[in-house]
Amino acid sequence: MENPRRLIYDLDLAELEQVFLAANEPVYRAKQVWQGLYQQLWNQPAQFTNLPKALREWLDKTFIFQNLTPDQVLYSTDRETRKTLFLLPDERAIEAVLMHYDRRKTLCISTQAGCAMGCVFCATGQMGFKRHLTSGEIVEEVLYYARMLRSEGEQVTNVVFMGMGEPFHNYDATMSAIQRLNHPDGMNLGARRFTISTVGLVPVIKRFADEKSQINLAISLHAANDELRSSMLPINRKYPIQELMAACREYIEKTGRRLTFEWALIQDVNDSVETARELSNLLRGMIAHVNVIPLNPTHKFTGKGSSRERAAAFKAELEKVGIPCTVRMRRGIDIQAGCGQLASRAEK
Repeated sequence: MENPRRLIYDLDLAELEQVFLAANEPVYRAKQVWQGLYQQLWNQPAQFTNLPKALREWLDKTFIFQNLTPDQVLYSTDRETRKTLFLLPDERAIEAVLMHYDRRKTLCISTQAGCAMGCVFCATGQMGFKRHLTSGEIVEEVLYYARMLRSEGEQVTNVVFMGMGEPFHNYDATMSAIQRLNHPDGMNLGARRFTISTVGLVPVIKRFADEKSQINLAISLHAANDELRSSMLPINRKYPIQELMAACREYIEKTGRRLTFEWALIQDVNDSVETARELSNLLRGMIAHVNVIPLNPTHKFTGKGSSRERAAAFKAELEKVGIPCTVRMRRGIDIQAGCGQLASRAEK
């Protein structure tokens, strides 16, 4: 039987106020609850001691405060990466990762259980699509780590939508979650602290461009020609590279913002100097930055990450023609921190 209570994180402030009004409760109480959720990071009605006892009891009967149950928490050997496997009420599994980078505390969170995009080197793509997360479930991932960091005297600085799922396939929930986390009376995380990564859903990139948001956009590219990209990312058959690049140029033109292109470096597949040259021709004239990261290994893909030498040569070739490139270090290899690696085992 379906639970009649709603997940409280699924509501924005205006919706929460409407629920309070319908229950003949003062509307200012809704704001108190909102601030308790997103500023105090409370996650159970008993913690709202600024509310009358009867109202706390009503909250408990009206709302769910937890949809995500932490099932496994893994730490990398250097303690800089922490991965949590969550179980949803329907027993689906998702993951979120916390990465420490000096002063930055970056969360990599999921927008779906599984993924429909089928990218061959991605553990989540190998799982297939299970379901969309609600906006509240996405928010709850962030709040879980925000509480953990606060207990350590730290706070979330950046949130990247690069975990399980294709964020633009679950566009409305993803954007609603960001709006909730960005709200000035809540966590107040600035829009530029969020990065959405997409494999290239062209119509949604255009929709996002029209919103002229300050949220960062990253394109998972990984190949500079259609033959190779289609073999790795099936979505390329529907939206080939030239169509994707046109949407990217339109995005830059409308927003004036720099685009990031993500490139998983795979030994002897897409890591040659010639490939870097092909990529530089593709990006010529664009306000762009290339994020290169040697591939995280997965069980069902035989390719392996490139050597440091090949990564350095790839980067040098791009920078030779003025395209900024960063080679990212792989994080959490020892705890299977690549998206979907832990959840795919849990789903089995």
